[in-house]
Amino acid sequence: MNLAIIGAGRIAQVHAAAADRDPRIALVYVSDIRPEAAEALAATFGATSVDVDTLFDDERIDAVLIASSTATHAEFLERAAKAGKAVLCEKPIALDIERTRQAVEVVNAHSVACALGFNRRHDPQFAALKAALDAGRIGRLETLTIISRDPAPPPIDYIEGSGGLFFDMMIHDFDVARWLLDEPIAAVSASGGVLIDPAIGEAGDIDTAMVVLATDSGRLCHIQNSRRAAYGYDQRIEAFGSRGMLQAVNETETRLRHTGEAGQLDEPPKHFFLERYGVAYGRELGDLYDAWSTGGAPKATHEDGYQSLRLAAAATKSLAEGRTVCLDEIG
Repeated sequence: MNLAIIGAGRIAQVHAAAADRDPRIALVYVSDIRPEAAEALAATFGATSVDVDTLFDDERIDAVLIASSTATHAEFLERAAKAGKAVLCEKPIALDIERTRQAVEVVNAHSVACALGFNRRHDPQFAALKAALDAGRIGRLETLTIISRDPAPPPIDYIEGSGGLFFDMMIHDFDVARWLLDEPIAAVSASGGVLIDPAIGEAGDIDTAMVVLATDSGRLCHIQNSRRAAYGYDQRIEAFGSRGMLQAVNETETRLRHTGEAGQLDEPPKHFFLERYGVAYGRELGDLYDAWSTGGAPKATHEDGYQSLRLAAAATKSLAEGRTVCLDEIG
């Protein structure tokens, strides 16, 4: 599969490295608004730096990976679909529900494989939890708890352009919730505050949040987010059912535990998302290859991106209005 990457920042670099490790994928082009960044990334992996028009027009290109700024995602996603190219787009498609819906409709009108960058579906531990759920290991799923805490807040200029915690950070957890609950979500109730850095509040955002999702059948999902965890990147899931419980726990570098006079000491969790989800990024790109080569659907599609964005919008509305929001009110 001949691949072109739009973007040359941190995430684009991760994807380029993943493509380089997969013998089925050839990175041909890199494009970025900063030509020097595109040239540097392209040179690292034996690709060529080009403008976006070139990569969309080149019939040799089978797939496009969109890792540029959020404001460009919807346009590039539409162009890839119209050009008949498979596409992997980083989240979100857009921060606006209507613009996202328009892009989704364009993709639906063309027969292309379209994957969204919800890499947690590709994490081995989370995927094993999903498989155990589907196999009925804990009977009927009743409640789900998802915990996601960053090691430290991002810079304020990032916060200002992120769209807010629900759209930037918790949107991954919304996708995991939809994936694991596997039934329509009916209502969203959100609480949040500024407990870590007053500057985040001054930028119009929150740094701590809890959201409860309720499905049509009454299943409940509790999501906790924090922009800071003193002990590292905290990524856990607990699924509780009629016949037991499944837990996905934090991963450490070696899983080594020391036991001595002071008690037991575990290693800290892997530092951040690049370390924690390194394997998932490779599997995510491999999933796009599989969908492109077989005509199947990726594990996370543009429709999943749209539905998770609706949940983020519902949580934002719930927090602002201090009430539970029915998902029917959104989009």
